[in-house]
Amino acid sequence: MLISGNHYQSIKYVPRSQDGYGQHVIILDQRCLPFQVKFEKLYSSEDVIQAISEMHLRGAPLIGITAAFGVVFACSEAIKSQEASVIKEQAKKIISARPTAVNTENLINYIMQKISKVDTLEKKEKTALHLAKKLIEEDIEACRMIGKHGLDIIRTISETKAGPVNILTHCNAGWLACVDYGTATSPIYLANKEGIKIHVWVDETRPRNQGSRLTVWELTENGINNTLITDNAGGYLMQKGMVDLVLVGSDRTTITGNVANKIGTYLKALAAKDNNIPFWVALPGTTFDNDSDLKPEKIKIEERSSNEVSHVEGLIDNQIRSVLISCDKVVCSNPSFDITPSRLVTGLITERGLCKASKQSILKLFPEKITQKYDNEK
Repeated sequence: MLISGNHYQSIKYVPRSQDGYGQHVIILDQRCLPFQVKFEKLYSSEDVIQAISEMHLRGAPLIGITAAFGVVFACSEAIKSQEASVIKEQAKKIISARPTAVNTENLINYIMQKISKVDTLEKKEKTALHLAKKLIEEDIEACRMIGKHGLDIIRTISETKAGPVNILTHCNAGWLACVDYGTATSPIYLANKEGIKIHVWVDETRPRNQGSRLTVWELTENGINNTLITDNAGGYLMQKGMVDLVLVGSDRTTITGNVANKIGTYLKALAAKDNNIPFWVALPGTTFDNDSDLKPEKIKIEERSSNEVSHVEGLIDNQIRSVLISCDKVVCSNPSFDITPSRLVTGLITERGLCKASKQSILKLFPEKITQKYDNEK
């Protein structure tokens, strides 16, 4: 996607140089957006853990891919220390950095399973690196295909009206949350490229304001007409007939179609249901939880710092600063995700096509999910 007219991806791998300069990945530090465009280099598994937990980057697909490179770095660290146990220890720490987003666990377990089949630490590093680099290309293609399948939904709506298709989205499920294209934004970008008139209502998405800080910036940079709204305005707009489609991403979706996504998603789904507005969830196959028996109430919901609720960040005197917005002794609760029951979901948009939010429909597209299990102890 574009920044100031130039194409960027959210993560880039840089190999070791001939003079021995360390391998690393370059990420866009999302804490600085939209005020500053800054890139950060991650050299170690601890760098990856910090970047994920402190939200230098976010979005289930991007977290998962960055985590995969964290395993690569852990292999390098194991080679230096000649302690194979380092790999498993760091892998567990990376998974725990953001527990709700399932891509991390899925991809790390996949890589751990593969490297368990090779004998030397050097071969483990080489295998892990090959897989991590491959994940970048697979994510780009998956998001492109999500856009292709989701485009059909937008095109169908556009054929029924004269004005723009009004899409309401929540949080950021754009290219900043993936490598390129995004999940929920991918159909929007492809529709815009096809010449379909689009307008996006962007929830601010408190308390981290991923909508106002990331989605608005991303859509504007890529020429998509958008309007920022408060989180609580969505229902009113739906009642007034000003929303044609709700399109969101997912951090973890069960095989039975229950969707864990940024807090507030559930309320949008309820309002959409009450107003007969389609509610679609865009996600790659890596965001399905591989536990076919997982109950929604068993999904671990991340509780983040109370400071995210009691304070707000903004640009003051050309510097990003945090400001207290309540009394200094306020008690806050900050669950980061909620769960939208499958009954409220119109359907899922995946790289393999559209499906209903049901076990039978999901497994038609992803039959391997019923048996896909990974051994965490390997």
